[in-house]
Amino acid sequence: MDDGRGRLSQPLGESEVFLDFQRRLSRAATVDRSVLVVGERGSGKEIAAARLHYLSPRWQNSLVTVNCAALPPSLIETELFGYEQGAFTGAQKTRKGRFEEAEGGTLFLDEIGLIPLEVQEKILRVVEYGTYERVGSSKTHEANVRIVGATNADLPQLCAEGKFKEDLLDRLSFEVLFLPPLRERGDDILLLANFFAAKMAMECGREEMPVLSDSVQEQLMRYPWPGNVRELKNVVERAVYRSESRLIDHVDFNPFSNPFAKCPPVSLETSSVPVPDGEVALPVAVDVSGQEGVVTDPMDVLPLSDYEGAKERLDVSFLRRALEQAEGNQREAAKLLGLTYDQFRGLYRKLKVKMD
Repeated sequence: MDDGRGRLSQPLGESEVFLDFQRRLSRAATVDRSVLVVGERGSGKEIAAARLHYLSPRWQNSLVTVNCAALPPSLIETELFGYEQGAFTGAQKTRKGRFEEAEGGTLFLDEIGLIPLEVQEKILRVVEYGTYERVGSSKTHEANVRIVGATNADLPQLCAEGKFKEDLLDRLSFEVLFLPPLRERGDDILLLANFFAAKMAMECGREEMPVLSDSVQEQLMRYPWPGNVRELKNVVERAVYRSESRLIDHVDFNPFSNPFAKCPPVSLETSSVPVPDGEVALPVAVDVSGQEGVVTDPMDVLPLSDYEGAKERLDVSFLRRALEQAEGNQREAAKLLGLTYDQFRGLYRKLKVKMD
């Protein structure tokens, strides 16, 4: 499940969208053709590539990974194809390339969209003819390698811009697998959160396993997760490490929020916006530093003791507005709020009584 350092080395999830991705991946793994894995940052592309290799007939041979984003463009060619002694200044001895190291196995090219065009031409020759030359040599080497590429870029768009070779894209895209982003995976968020929390507790030497409070679980489900699983791991591990008890009742989504940043002075005014019976109007914080029309966050002036109540009223307000705009269609309302349908349904069920 993990690699000994709290990191996932195997896929973990139970949502339908995630299981469907795994089914398509398992089917593609058995066919000895190139595959592209497309997904947002932090969504698990490297794990998917490893699974493609170990479910394939090549599983007993090497899986070699090249992170193209970590290499200067001028070094990618020598990294992939190797070089001969004396090929350039500093080439004191012959060096194998990654294609040679991956012979009989799989070569995983992460961030494949960053490979320079001249190197793409050489990769295209490997895919088409199974041959290549080391840098500084005219001797032809044969290659028996399966290529798995990964990217978060729009490769067809890069082709249209002349930044990626269409012929190479055609050869590599026998199958294109789109990793679902974490925000579309519903309860997988909590499944993964509990996994990371337990691993962090063990790393901190705690005997009791952490428990995520209802409030924290709700926040995790509502957050859009632009950094996907990698961001979730950081958020949960940080919360466990900072907590002095097994109950995790606070998470920090932005560790760069400066507690010493200066805010302009504010005065309190009562909102004149009419509100439904039984609800309390939120105060409006107006900037009094001399700039007309500048309004600070009204939530800043609410008493801290009203945290749960204010959060609930805000949720009710947003749900009601989204449903009104979507004319009662809950799927459309979920899209307006940037939530998955499962996330919306969970929040709606919880607050339905307050909305009636």
